[in-house]
Amino acid sequence: MEMTDVFEKLKSLQDILSEKYSIENQIEESPKKLTTQDELLARLKKEYIEKNAQYEEVRSVVAKLRTELADAEAAREKGEKAMDSITTHREYEALQKEIDDASQLEQSIRKELQKEEKNLAGLDDSLKQEEQLINSQEAELAAGKERLDAEIEGYRQKLAELKTQEESLVPGIDTDIIFKFERIIKSKQGKGIVAVKGNVCDGCHMILPAQFANEVRNGENIVFCPYCSRILFYQEVQEGEAEFFQMGETGSLADFEDDEDLLDTGFDDEEDDEFDDSEDSDSPKDLDFDD
Repeated sequence: MEMTDVFEKLKSLQDILSEKYSIENQIEESPKKLTTQDELLARLKKEYIEKNAQYEEVRSVVAKLRTELADAEAAREKGEKAMDSITTHREYEALQKEIDDASQLEQSIRKELQKEEKNLAGLDDSLKQEEQLINSQEAELAAGKERLDAEIEGYRQKLAELKTQEESLVPGIDTDIIFKFERIIKSKQGKGIVAVKGNVCDGCHMILPAQFANEVRNGENIVFCPYCSRILFYQEVQEGEAEFFQMGETGSLADFEDDEDLLDTGFDDEEDDEFDDSEDSDSPKDLDFDD
């Protein structure tokens, strides 16, 4: 295969892979869109459970007070009925005291009961409102998940289309190059193949040695930028573009030699070995293709 054809395929593949990785990232991030609603619903349910426990506790108190009130009323009524059968003043005073005590207890219990019944009614109203809110949030969350599922299904259909396009491009290109190319695009935010204009890499804007730039210009091999690891192809500088490539805005191999950190290809040491092709690691990397 001619190298020009390889470069054109790689350019097309770059667009496909960039869109593919973007969609895959959206699929991964999509569930997070509902995280806030999930957390809100969980918090509402927790508050509902806690308030319902409080409601049951108050209801138990109300039931107990109603029993005590009934006992106090019964004690008062019994004393009042007994008034008809007393015969002495001492008996009258003793019975009257029992009636007064029963009445005071009855009033105290009734007052406490009214307070607790009011509290119970307030909790009941609050629980009904929270239950409606929970039902509303559950319905909204279910609708959101349904929309999300449809959105993800659309993403997957698009991925299937991209996979078909990808499979139509990769035949004839070395699998090792494809593997490295994919890794570069992932790590270099969508750019895996860039132009060399003059002797400057259009990906990292570093100045390349003249001999290295000439090798890219010849277009006989796949060559990787020694700075950003992207695949390079040569492109003639258009009129007006030369002003862009100023020494103050670019680096050089002198900078590269002084600072080894500039050679950050986005791969670990083991992966870097794949680029060496048994040559010295500082030399340009290339790969021949058969016609």
